Amino acid sequence: MSFNIALSGLNAAQKDLDVTSNNIANVNTVGFKESRAEFVDVYASSLLAAGKTKVGDGVLTSDVAQQFSQGSIQFTNNALDLAITGNGFFATVPELGSLETSYTRAGQFKLNDSNFVVNSQGQHLLGFPVNADGSSASVSLSTAAPIRIPTSSGAPTQTSEVDIRMNLPAGDAIITGAPGNFDHTDPLTYNHSTSVTVFDSLGDSHVMTYYFVKSAANTWDVFTGVDGTLVPIDDPAGGSTNPVGGTVSGPLSPGGITGAQLTFTNSGDFDSMIPTPAEGGIVTLPLGAGILANGADATQTIAIDFNLDTGGPNANEPTQFASNFEVTALEQDGLAVGRLTGIDIDTDGLIRATYSNGTSEPLSRIALVNFANEQGLTQIGNSSWKESISSGEALAGEGGTGTFGTVQSSALEQSNVNLTTELIDLISAQRNFQANSRSLEVDNQLNQTILQIR
Repeated sequence: MSFNIALSGLNAAQKDLDVTSNNIANVNTVGFKESRAEFVDVYASSLLAAGKTKVGDGVLTSDVAQQFSQGSIQFTNNALDLAITGNGFFATVPELGSLETSYTRAGQFKLNDSNFVVNSQGQHLLGFPVNADGSSASVSLSTAAPIRIPTSSGAPTQTSEVDIRMNLPAGDAIITGAPGNFDHTDPLTYNHSTSVTVFDSLGDSHVMTYYFVKSAANTWDVFTGVDGTLVPIDDPAGGSTNPVGGTVSGPLSPGGITGAQLTFTNSGDFDSMIPTPAEGGIVTLPLGAGILANGADATQTIAIDFNLDTGGPNANEPTQFASNFEVTALEQDGLAVGRLTGIDIDTDGLIRATYSNGTSEPLSRIALVNFANEQGLTQIGNSSWKESISSGEALAGEGGTGTFGTVQSSALEQSNVNLTTELIDLISAQRNFQANSRSLEVDNQLNQTILQIR
């Protein structure tokens, strides 16, 4: 019997050495959780045995329990390096369409050749779908899908409106002969100009320029041009229809190009406009194939919104004060095709992409998963686990809500192994092994002595 007891002690010491050695080997493994060998004593007795004098039958390994304490955070320069501070696991699947979900704390993610977020084993990171405002459309694990980072922000948007706010200098000289002698190629025939980049239906950029000509004390004439070609202002009251490239008649028609006219009061506030603006602005005639020679929509028109308010002074409408020419706002609503320039990941797991056209777009929210009993998870290697009966069902949620931890971008969770403690445990396990070996040796010597008795 003593042989078996000593052998069980040797097995337990060997198991302790194995667990400690595995912890030490993974001291630099990202997302690794240290294990602890847990032992129980063995007492086997029959119904009528004398329990008070029972010695015991050795030791058994009860469990090798992983310890899910927080590892230290190491910061990196890669936005797709992710760490969880607090409770939770990342959810991954081996391939698109797979329901074989595994869970990990190792956040070394990258993009594959199809722009999906994967780890070094090719496992796809799962995320919740999000609405346009960044809120989660669902936080159910059944609706989570592999996260993909698009390289472009979609189809371009042609410019339909330009918002402009400015001050026209009251002290500027009146241009003699205006507007009849206006020539956009001659700076002496206009007082000021400003430009904005607009986009056609194909996402190609064009420069739209506004020319301001002071024709009377409180009167300014406005002309527009795109890529150096003047574009008439639509003036139904003046008889203009849609003759792209033809002659247009109206209140201001130098060379057949209809412009607009802004009139100010003696206090410098806006008074009236010709043609009568619709919803605060005026509209160009179609740009035409002469300007949009790349095959874009030739019927594109652009509304020029001066933020006019005939009801009284308004801080957003044009002014004529005794100060310099100043454009306080010049914005347009068109977009080119945007290329991916960066990724931002919030602490709640929201992934937002920024593009070269100045837009940003929420893409997905990283799914976090928790379990009632983390130590019941089944280890599958690669710092990953799978759900088991002991762990309970996976509970999905957003970072920073409930019991879920927060997500840190450009950071990795290091192994939670304490090397000093493990080295001490290693010495202890070694001494334990030696003691049990000595016990086995003594048992052997006693048996030899008994066998030699004559």
